[in-house]
Amino acid sequence: KKARSRIVLIPICVEDETNEEPTVEVASRIFQLFCYNNRDNLSASIICAGWDKIKGGQVYCLPLGGMCVRMPFAIGGSGSTYIYGHCDSTYKEGMSEQECLKFVSDAVAIAMHRDGSSGGMIRLAVLTKDGCRRLNIPGNQLPTFWEK
Repeated sequence: KKARSRIVLIPICVEDETNEEPTVEVASRIFQLFCYNNRDNLSASIICAGWDKIKGGQVYCLPLGGMCVRMPFAIGGSGSTYIYGHCDSTYKEGMSEQECLKFVSDAVAIAMHRDGSSGGMIRLAVLTKDGCRRLNIPGNQLPTFWEK
């Protein structure tokens, strides 16, 4: 019998007693409950990231099974196995926005180069107190520093 995938969309409608949007941690815990309660039907991990006024920028990794862990960075997807060493050796605390963009674009470009299922272009999202800014790096402008 062929397995079927399905997408389940649920609204995250949570406000605390201050009538403010949930923090990134609360949003990640909602994902955690959803993943845990559907662990037999889901086969993907989730990266939940954002900015809130309490803890600033945050990244939470939710691997299969629904565990929720705050991390300095998270990687996932078919090309991620190729870049753990690169990320571990080049990540550093306190990077500027430009350093973060270079860190992420270099890592994604390496993964795309090594993984036949990845490719095309790099789409980036910069999350700050001012919101989300999206950037695209077309395929003909991808980093290729390792080929030089």
